[in-house]
Amino acid sequence: MKASRRSVLRAAAALTLSGGLATPAVLRAREPMAEAALAFLESIGPARHDRVVFPFDGDERADWHFVPRSRPGITLKDLKTEQRTLVFALLATALSDQGIRKVEGVIRLEGILGEISGNTWFRDPENYAIAIFGDASGTAPWGWRFEGHHLSLSVTVVPGQGFAVTPAFFGANPAEVPKRHSHAGLRVLKREHELAFALVGGLSAEQRSTAILQPDSFGDILTGPGREDSLRRPQGLALSAMNTVQRSQVFDLVEAYVRNMRAAVAEQEMRDLRDAGLEKLHFAWAGGATPDTPHYYRLHGPTVIIEYDNTQNGANHAHSVWHDPRNGLGRDLLRRHHEKDHRRG
Repeated sequence: MKASRRSVLRAAAALTLSGGLATPAVLRAREPMAEAALAFLESIGPARHDRVVFPFDGDERADWHFVPRSRPGITLKDLKTEQRTLVFALLATALSDQGIRKVEGVIRLEGILGEISGNTWFRDPENYAIAIFGDASGTAPWGWRFEGHHLSLSVTVVPGQGFAVTPAFFGANPAEVPKRHSHAGLRVLKREHELAFALVGGLSAEQRSTAILQPDSFGDILTGPGREDSLRRPQGLALSAMNTVQRSQVFDLVEAYVRNMRAAVAEQEMRDLRDAGLEKLHFAWAGGATPDTPHYYRLHGPTVIIEYDNTQNGANHAHSVWHDPRNGLGRDLLRRHHEKDHRRG
């Protein structure tokens, strides 16, 4: 049965009775991610929980996007400094230092884009929202999302079993901050860009004929919101057709994405990649082979889909996304959780 929004909010409000969270003994038994979420909820007070907390099985949890828009949750602009710090403490329970720096870089770019475009009222680096889905204080699955323009991070938690971290979207506009700006040369997705060009540039003519899907980029990522499962069959050049150096470059490129997450998460993703069969991972390219031309690439295997597109604004506006096709929004984690509960019943 779906939990009502009112029941979820009642559970969240109960956390702040008497001005505090649960007892220290109870807190110590909780996982760090839950503790961080509850600390944030306490900081904003129960009167504002209706802006942050949504039912886990409601429509809002799957409604991720990376465009400027109104979205579920409370934005940074509506939070005090200490409350923003608690938001980033929650992010740090899933993200690595690299991932946190990338989040900060995307947000910084929003302000830079406002300066360059003159649209400072629209390009707002404080218009990034945190939303929590379900009850972080209980034993049932719950989740959270931090999102704004060019950033969408979705985490699904099954207490006692772990958490899932995809879809994970990072964008950069400009991909490289132009000259004459105080942040000239800043490239938030620099590694994702440079590793891919090193890989495609080192392919033989025969390998390139297999890896390059078409002469023009696709214009954007293909597995955006509502199209997460649109890529079924891997295309391009398989790792089995690559040499040792090229395979190493592919692993480095995958790690540029998965190591935005905590080390344990990234290492498990790399183990899953190997266990699924490295020969099943494919690298595909579309568009130009020089950085100043629109281009697109994809890494696709049983456990990972990574897309990167840099087409807009004269190839200076990049979108990237990492999906786990088994476990988007915790799908596989939740399936195993429900099977376990069914066996108990």
